[in-house]
Amino acid sequence: MPTTRGRIKRILVATTLYPNANQNRHGIFVETRLRQLLKSGEVEAQVVAPVPWFPFKIASMEQYSIYADVPKHEQRNGIEVFHPRYLVIPKIGMLLTPIFLAISLFFCARKIKKNGFRFELLDGHYFYPDGVATAVVAKLLKVPYLITARGTDINLISNYKIPGKLIRWAARGAAGNITVSAALKEKLTSLGVAADKVHVLRNGVDAELFVMHDSQKTRKELNLTGTVLVSVGNLVEPKGHALVVQALKQLPDCNLLIVGKGEQLTDLKRIADELNVSDRIQYINEVSQSELAKIYSAADLLILASSREGWPNVLLESMACGTPVLATRVGGTPEIVTAPEAGCLIDERSADSIAAGVKALLQSSPRSEDTRRYAEKFSWKQTITDLVGLLDKILISSSPITAKSQ
Repeated sequence: MPTTRGRIKRILVATTLYPNANQNRHGIFVETRLRQLLKSGEVEAQVVAPVPWFPFKIASMEQYSIYADVPKHEQRNGIEVFHPRYLVIPKIGMLLTPIFLAISLFFCARKIKKNGFRFELLDGHYFYPDGVATAVVAKLLKVPYLITARGTDINLISNYKIPGKLIRWAARGAAGNITVSAALKEKLTSLGVAADKVHVLRNGVDAELFVMHDSQKTRKELNLTGTVLVSVGNLVEPKGHALVVQALKQLPDCNLLIVGKGEQLTDLKRIADELNVSDRIQYINEVSQSELAKIYSAADLLILASSREGWPNVLLESMACGTPVLATRVGGTPEIVTAPEAGCLIDERSADSIAAGVKALLQSSPRSEDTRRYAEKFSWKQTITDLVGLLDKILISSSPITAKSQ
């Protein structure tokens, strides 16, 4: 059987979900998979990560101002990353964004190829608008493409009429589709995408970065006492931080760290004030992954109260630091939390259920060493082996020489 094994495969990653100089954790899961893939030695890659066009900084429009001075080109961890601009029209732009994004991707990709990086495949992440735009550009450039589903793109956006149709079109035309959990594959195939075109390649955890730290030292640095709970993620309603704050009212011996930033910060502080629990909550902005590992280590448990998820890496990161987790039973979480040493799941997304779950988990108190050992099962090794194999299969089947011989 023909193979590209031993030959370097060149791919161009296309996504708006990728870190940049102003947003170090934005889409970090995409960067992490790419870095692990490059370690295989079988792939070379460059990245096109478009950002919304915004000409200057305005304090009242921080959401878009952050993009004003993102460099058009940067090198991150030895990877060439390009940030062309694309037009975003607030509120009414959902249906137009794939068009503007495709234009941005096309001209940047064509320039990259002209400058000598002759990529053989487009690797798109997040189905809408990114995956749809990737499909358009791949067809114009006559190269195969992959799209990875991440969660909300399939669980939520596919339910809208026009985006749903475009997602199905992009998925059916792809050389392969990747989902990060079996639950997400089931959802994608329910949209009419052939099951043999959908591959489950879960995210792994970097067990060298997320390690057990001296919890007492970090607690002292953060002035933490008693039982410490941590809730990590963007400060938006689907992440459930407000429910965790409400649950704190029933957990008088617990303190809470909320790590992340977003539009819900003011509301969270208001709720905490109304419940008289403000003195037991600390809010921490975005931090580096190494700092996050220390925070996980300092906590007694992590709470993830999401209403929807694809494959929440925060669970694996926390467990790799020896800290068990309490999570809602949504998306890929049942595929991650499958043993007592990992933590437990709750069926009802409410403050009462969270409080009860915290009490039960603290009482069972898994050993940190056992939790860490459980997380180590979720390495990147098998995922990357399978991904390289998938790339190999796609590039062989799309080769003109192979096509003529068939």
